[in-house]
Amino acid sequence: MKILIYSANYAPEPTGIGKYSGEMAEWLAARGHDVRVVAAPPYYPNWEVAPGFRGLRYTRETRQGVDVWRAPLWVPKQPGGLKRVLHLLSFAFTSAPLMLRQLGWQPDVVLTVAPAMACAPMGWLTARLCGAQAWLHVQDFEVDVAFRMSLLKGRWAQALALWAERRVLRAFDKVSSISAKMVERLRQKGVSPEAIEFFPNWVDVDGVTPLSQASSYRAEWGIAPTQRVLLFSGTWGAKQGLMNIPAVARALAHRTDLTFVICGDGVMRPQLESACADLPNVQLRPLQPQARLGELLGLADVHLLTQSSDAEDLVLPSKLTGMLSSGRPVIATCHEGTEIAQIVSHCGLVVPPDDAAALAQAIETLVDAPHRCRLMGEQARLHAESALARDPILARWALRAEQAVGAALPVVGLRPRREP
Repeated sequence: MKILIYSANYAPEPTGIGKYSGEMAEWLAARGHDVRVVAAPPYYPNWEVAPGFRGLRYTRETRQGVDVWRAPLWVPKQPGGLKRVLHLLSFAFTSAPLMLRQLGWQPDVVLTVAPAMACAPMGWLTARLCGAQAWLHVQDFEVDVAFRMSLLKGRWAQALALWAERRVLRAFDKVSSISAKMVERLRQKGVSPEAIEFFPNWVDVDGVTPLSQASSYRAEWGIAPTQRVLLFSGTWGAKQGLMNIPAVARALAHRTDLTFVICGDGVMRPQLESACADLPNVQLRPLQPQARLGELLGLADVHLLTQSSDAEDLVLPSKLTGMLSSGRPVIATCHEGTEIAQIVSHCGLVVPPDDAAALAQAIETLVDAPHRCRLMGEQARLHAESALARDPILARWALRAEQAVGAALPVVGLRPRREP
């Protein structure tokens, strides 16, 4: 099966949508599928184009059997509002010629990953012109998030954006999303039930496992064996509600046995650095190599999953899969009844967003109950193994894609890779 993946973000980002697009493409290629990707140069989450990709130029590379075509885009230094829209539109414009170049290749499936929804029309058009299945995968409802978080404003602008989004969603043969709540939102936006697919984010449960000994990061970062580590690892953006962490660290400064580690990068870096400058119990650390993800997540005694209430059920944080696979409990800031709360309630604690006092109390509750922590961690790992394992999820997607295009392949996702 020939599969064209259209995703602004693509590996080697160690977290987020780019990571999932990259893992998916390489997994499919390793199982005999012919995979091409049209993407932007690496720029996320630092919001800066990576060295070697700068300048207004197109590039082409091969990564683990995947043919990757990259188009330039404009990356603002301070993304937000109109700048973010223009940023996404710039990639939709520059990537259009690359998508049209794929018509001669004749893909069977064109999978467009949103964000960016601005790319969806070109993904749909490419599929239609070459007779492929048009599949849209929604990682977050960026239009809803933008207006709810006041990144974009205006009643008429919102009405126009939502109208355009509905038209785009209904045009695709298949539309998938990553959580039950988000699938339900697709129905509310008028997508036909027959077109909707549940396609959750996944984790490599063999690559991220509970550690049997102390993480090597403890020695590297000078964290004593007696310290309990509260870890946030992921993108530093407005949706993450990160300013709760320095507030809680300040409130718990009397607990000399606690260390807060905030690992990642993103547009919130200046605010975090300022808020944590006088906090000796907080460490800010940069993104770590993907190969060491298991060691990093195993550093946590408790994972912190902070999130803005404005993004609830419009996005399911991708970082949650790794947290659960690491076999550590999670404290999530969200409202009861949300999908995050439903998942975390079995393997951690849920507190209201933007309630530093409740978050501090939850942290003390868990770190002072090691037996409870261990049991919750075991439940987290069981959920990852049963519901989030990578191979079954990707094999199921490949099966649904092949059924959609009518490919006559007997067993999908289990074939050995063909040697050239």
